[in-house]
Amino acid sequence: MRYPLVFIDGDQGTTGLQIHERLRGRDDLRLLTLPAGQRKDARARADAINGCDIAILCLPDSAAREAVASIVNPAVRVIDASSAHRTQPGWTYGFPEMTAGQAQRIAGALRVSNPGCYPTGAIGLLRPLAEAGLLPHDYPIAIHAVSGYSGGGRIAVDTYEGPEATRALPFQVYGLDLAHKHTPEIRQHAGLARRPAFVPAYGAFRQGIVLTVALELDLLAPGTDVGRLHACLLDHYANARHVEVMPLAESAAATHLDPQALNGTNDLRLGVFANCEHGQVLLAAVFDNLGKGASGAAVQNLDLMLAGVAAEVHRAA
Repeated sequence: MRYPLVFIDGDQGTTGLQIHERLRGRDDLRLLTLPAGQRKDARARADAINGCDIAILCLPDSAAREAVASIVNPAVRVIDASSAHRTQPGWTYGFPEMTAGQAQRIAGALRVSNPGCYPTGAIGLLRPLAEAGLLPHDYPIAIHAVSGYSGGGRIAVDTYEGPEATRALPFQVYGLDLAHKHTPEIRQHAGLARRPAFVPAYGAFRQGIVLTVALELDLLAPGTDVGRLHACLLDHYANARHVEVMPLAESAAATHLDPQALNGTNDLRLGVFANCEHGQVLLAAVFDNLGKGASGAAVQNLDLMLAGVAAEVHRAA
């Protein structure tokens, strides 16, 4: 039996290393990575990507575009972990739980764009509410998120773990120009008519994310209350293996959220917190920026695509 050949292009970066580790030891596929001397060799990379069944691109945006442009084999399927193609026509957005049928679309797609870490939490919270009509599409959304420093890639990891680590800031807010590259991705895939304000931050911990969105109940659809918001999320993710919605009683008793609570998993935990006296709600998402926010999502998408290939083979037989 011929097992699918999976090529990881950029396997020495944070996401690539994690994907490689998650796939290590599996006997249902073959892994291809390039030796150090060929990683920047355009011909070697082109040969590898055109010779594989599924390529996972863990590259900067420009390099990811070049890699895709080098594909001449029409059978090659791609999962792009960069942000280069997340809002591009012809690419399937790789968030299986986002909406009905999305997992099936990923399974049959030739081109899949892996979601960004922050957008995973924001879209996971907002898309179901917008689809259900509880959240007006033109609601002025403001998103705040705190990630572990690994979200900044190798440079950030070196800053916090290298010889100058004592000088690293314990907490820093960035993206103050409100022009973070994830904002168009959030707007498009959450189904928002208005550009959201997105303010990210890094903390002095390696990985994990807490993302929050505050809502005013009187600006939502008439009759929307905490119970309806929670029920909408609970119904949307009822059969989702990797998404959990916190019970309202658990949310009401919580005093804090730990961004590292789901590290090492591919899970996403959503919560609805409320102050009914003041008519305000806080939506929150907790997940691993290297798990459901990156490598875990890529492997989840890969498994869907492999299952799609197996189904095609079975039908052909």
